[in-house]
Amino acid sequence: MEFFRIRRDIPFMRHALVFNAISFLTFAAAVFFLVTRGLHFSIEFTGGSLIEVQYAQSADIGRARSAVESLGLGEVQVQNFGSSRDVLIRMPLRGGMKQGEVVGKVFTALCQAEKGVVQQRDPGESKGPAQVCQAGDAQPLVLQRSEFVGPQVGDELAHDGALALGVTVIGIMIYLAIRFEWKFAVAGIIANLHDVIIILGFFAFFQWEFSLSVLAAVLAVLGYSVNESVVIFDRIRETFRKMRKLDTPAVIDHAITSTMSRTIITHGSTEMMVLAMLIFGGPTLHYFALALTIGILFGIYSSVFVAAAIAMWLGVKREDLIKGGVKKDADPNDPNSGAVV
Repeated sequence: MEFFRIRRDIPFMRHALVFNAISFLTFAAAVFFLVTRGLHFSIEFTGGSLIEVQYAQSADIGRARSAVESLGLGEVQVQNFGSSRDVLIRMPLRGGMKQGEVVGKVFTALCQAEKGVVQQRDPGESKGPAQVCQAGDAQPLVLQRSEFVGPQVGDELAHDGALALGVTVIGIMIYLAIRFEWKFAVAGIIANLHDVIIILGFFAFFQWEFSLSVLAAVLAVLGYSVNESVVIFDRIRETFRKMRKLDTPAVIDHAITSTMSRTIITHGSTEMMVLAMLIFGGPTLHYFALALTIGILFGIYSSVFVAAAIAMWLGVKREDLIKGGVKKDADPNDPNSGAVV
């Protein structure tokens, strides 16, 4: 499906050096911020407390956040979780305070914000929370659960996340080397790492929270970006077969130009869904959608101007992709003569 077709090839590779210089400077800036500022890890990695409460009516997030922040427990997150009545609170580790004390302080502050009083339940009653918030005959909120994530668990998650990223990168490189040629594999993996490092650089520069959902977005971007690279690489191989008189830069220009309509349709429709999550998804999906948005935008750039240009610099040629070469008696005026499919 094509919305439009460009009749004349756009000379992208004529400006490949400029595009690669821009990519290098952006990549270097991202690495600089990662080294100097580092990532702002969420409690899944650093350890902390998770508290989930359920309100009788739709929760006032602003009031709940003010009540928790007044306790001075550090940088806390208060957000809806699942529905407008459910609220999830995340807090960093507090030295010298037990988990029960932290939960008690937070639940008391939330209860007082709703003009209620915390009461202890009778241990002999049926299963339920040990504390309830009572305001007259009503219970404006109920403590659903509380969990503690220790730093050891956080270190394990960070290690597993890094391992997943590394395995994904190696798998992509092997796939590209088998399907195409090692020069494409090197070009593709450099482009993919370019996208990942730039996403991490944005999170380091603005000190946005890096959580497990953001890590999932980074892994998704890896797959998304390599898909675009494969489409372009496949069209390069096809063009080498059909247009033997074109040199390598002209082949790459033709491949990129002929896939532009597909690129706009694919990435445009995907970005519309991601923007919907970014705008309407609330705090829970905010950084996940933000990481995807950055990854999609830079994924388009890297697939076109980084991966293809690097493949050209590495000297990819028709003989690398078409086995058997050109027959000696091939007709030079026939664009399909000698092509092996």
